[in-house]
Order: sequence, then C-alpha cells, then structure tokens
Amino acid sequence: MDYKQVLKKAGAVLIALAFWQLAAMLIHQRILLVSPIQVLLRLTTIWQTEGFFMSIWFTFYHIVAGYLLGVGFGILLAVLADRWSWIETLLWPWVITVKTVPVASFVVICLIWLSAKNLSSFISFLIVFPIIYQNMLTGLRTRDPKLTEMAAVFRVRGLRRLTMITLPQIRSYLVTACSITAGMAWKAGVAAEIIGTPNGSIGKMLYTSKMYLDTDDLLAWTVIIVILSVGFEKLFVWLLKKLLRDS
Repeated sequence: MDYKQVLKKAGAVLIALAFWQLAAMLIHQRILLVSPIQVLLRLTTIWQTEGFFMSIWFTFYHIVAGYLLGVGFGILLAVLADRWSWIETLLWPWVITVKTVPVASFVVICLIWLSAKNLSSFISFLIVFPIIYQNMLTGLRTRDPKLTEMAAVFRVRGLRRLTMITLPQIRSYLVTACSITAGMAWKAGVAAEIIGTPNGSIGKMLYTSKMYLDTDDLLAWTVIIVILSVGFEKLFVWLLKKLLRDS
C-alpha cells in the first residue's frame, strides 16, 4: 500500500470538508446547507429511522443486479461482435442511442413499461452495458495477432487459450470499464429511484427529505450512497482483479 498516496487523499478530503464547513458558516441557512459536523451527527442516528436497513438493501440489490447484468451482457455481446462483424453492425444504433439519450429521458420512458420497483435495475443496466461492450470490443480487437497465431500452431484451445492468451491482453480494458461504470450505475440507479419513488428505496428517502426541506437527512443519505458506491466499486474491482489474476 502506498501510504504517501493515502495521506495525500486524506488531506484532500480534509481540505474539502474545511471548505464545506466554511461555506455552511458563511451561508448560515440550515435549509440551504448544513455543516459536515451536523451531517456527521445525523449519520449517528439515521440508522434508527424506520425502514433504514430495508431501504439500503432494496437499492443495493436492484442497482447491483442491473450492474451485473450490464457487465455480463456487455462481455457476451462484445465477444460475439468480435467473432461476427454483422452483430456489431446490428448493435451499433442501440449502443449509440443508449450512450447519447439522457438518463432522465430513459427513466420517464421506462416508467411506462416497467414498475417503479424494477426501474433502477434497468437504468443501471442501460448505463453500464455500452461502456463494458465497447471497452471489451476494443480490448479484443487490439490483441496481438502473433500470440493468436502461436496458439493456433501449438493447438492451444478452449479454457487454456482463454486464460493464457486472451485474458491477460484484455484484463486492463475490462477492469477499467468495470471501475468506471460502478459509480455511474449507482448515480443513475438512485436518480431513477428519485423520479420513480418506489417504496422502501433510498431514492424515496431522498425525495421525502427534499419535500420536507430536511437538509440534514438529504446530505446524510447522500453520504451513505457515496459510501455504498465506493465500497461496492472497490470490492468488485478487487474480486475481478483476483479472479483474472488467478485464472
């Protein structure tokens, strides 16, 4: 572990908190902005809120499910598109559409087709899929052709070829894409919940806090989302790196 880098990041966080505290003191309007100390105090009691743990589980389950589906379909379709170019052509308009249409537009449209309960899963899937797909496709198409030829000459096939030749060349593309999309899935998923307001979700808690101008709760829930998002990203990427390294 690079302790110097950790200390630098900790210092940056402290500076950001100091600016936040200063801004709260200058504005001096609790409805507009509460101080980090007040948010910290609220975090120590917010777990006692009715439905707290159920809300966290509801949002975590649906967003992670959508994320994993996006990763899975992105990898699968990238492999197929690399093998057959006509699949890439068929997917092109869909991938471009998903990448360019705003999340809010997708949320409103999808509310016509889906229940609010499953909305965050589908939106997370839509955000994750095109990035995983394109990164994987790029990784597959930048493989060293000489290694592929060598594998063919020495009849290296199947799982051995995948683990010894293909995965080492695409590892960085996949890890980078998964790291980027983890945070994006949480942002888009929670945004979908705020619009759809399914019962028992973090999005519903945020929407309620906004309606009652409860800035303490609003920022406390935001901190919880950040912790969940960063924690999930670090854990998933660590497991992915371990899996690819051991494979």
